[in-house]
Amino acid sequence: MRDGPPDILHAPMSRAGPTIVVIGGGFSGTAVATHLLRRGSPAHIVLVNRYGPIGRGVAYGTRIEAHVLNVPAGGMSAIADDPDHFVRWARTHDDTIRSDTFVSRRLYGEYLEGVLREAEHHAPRAARLERLVGVARDVEVWTDGARAEVVFAGARLTADHVVLALGNYSPTNPAAVGGEFYDTDRYIRDPWVRGSLDVIREGESVLMLGSGLTMMDIALDLASRGVRLPLFAVSRHGLLPRAHLPGKTPYSADAWPPGLDQPPNTIARTFRLVRAHAASRAGSGGDWREVVGALRVATPALWERLDATERARFVRHVRPWWDVHRHRAAPATANAIQKMLASGDLSVRAARILGYRSVASEVEVTIRPRGASAAGRVHVDRVINCTGPSSDVRRVGDPLLESLLARRLIRPDPLGLGLETAADGALLDAGSQPSRVLSLVGPLLKAGFWEATAVPELRQHAARLAERLLP
Repeated sequence: MRDGPPDILHAPMSRAGPTIVVIGGGFSGTAVATHLLRRGSPAHIVLVNRYGPIGRGVAYGTRIEAHVLNVPAGGMSAIADDPDHFVRWARTHDDTIRSDTFVSRRLYGEYLEGVLREAEHHAPRAARLERLVGVARDVEVWTDGARAEVVFAGARLTADHVVLALGNYSPTNPAAVGGEFYDTDRYIRDPWVRGSLDVIREGESVLMLGSGLTMMDIALDLASRGVRLPLFAVSRHGLLPRAHLPGKTPYSADAWPPGLDQPPNTIARTFRLVRAHAASRAGSGGDWREVVGALRVATPALWERLDATERARFVRHVRPWWDVHRHRAAPATANAIQKMLASGDLSVRAARILGYRSVASEVEVTIRPRGASAAGRVHVDRVINCTGPSSDVRRVGDPLLESLLARRLIRPDPLGLGLETAADGALLDAGSQPSRVLSLVGPLLKAGFWEATAVPELRQHAARLAERLLP
């Protein structure tokens, strides 16, 4: 940490209010900046994005219309106290959109850009927004802990508060024999990187690692590109995300599983109660989605009361089944995937990747089907990692996180889910002390809240943090 301000190559625009640097220009960063502007207080807000338009990030940068949101429009407002904000905006572009419509991610990216512009337009002159394209490589906190400097290549920016609004990181490469294959052009680590799928030529065969929502989107994209069918997908359990019901899932006050808020706080008991109640509701004409919906609001409290051992049990044994029921596919996406499965254009297997070997112009992938003792082999032209984002900050390879780890300014959680924070979003250092200047919003909050990856939760985190920074 530094004793005082260094030579500043990039100085604050004004000291009429605090300088708040928000690192990350995807949904989380845009939501934080928007809520800060809407506070109406004097401030210099610097929104830092690595590249591309502010607001889109990885999730909403796609231009493919078949890539739709996995949440109905009614749940996608970026404004915490105005849940219908997105639906009203969307209807100005297409008056057929309703609260239960699953709109394209492209349109939602346009919405986020518009939300920020609107907040900037209506903010008082003393609330200034500066957009900065660049890569933050370090944060140096002053010795007194009151301020910090964000370090870029050849520039520094002094800040009163620094918000890490980091989005999703590229998937982790699965451990396998022949891991040098991951360095070849036949392997695509992150299909959401713009242009990454353009290397795939018509008629080539493809194996996708993972069978979740990313796999569904990529399978539909590849099918439209004329690749060789069938497409193959493997994951350890071979589970596919369930589908949302067409229309809005009705809310029922009795969807909460009886006895769930009582001890003992174990994963085995919790999910025994959840499964029994879901089955009971389904048997009486209800729907299991009502139970999952009832749990959503209380998930952070349920997660908090689990000790480290029970959290580890959940991640190891329950998470795959929870994820496919909680993170559901849009009806149109699910129907398209079911048609591909029925026609044989897509094959999903429960298996583990054991290794890779280059054979002529292809790659031979050795897999072991779940429950089998013998391994099998698949020959394909390309392998695409669709396992979903990595959240283990010790392995994602972000120079900023590596610097903060080296300075002991952040504390990874033991399960590799993200970063540990205080209840108000202040980042904890290696000694578990909350920072006065560093805060976190985004999917890495999953470590402390579990339910911290979707818009309805992230907008609340953004609003609460904005209120704390600009009371």
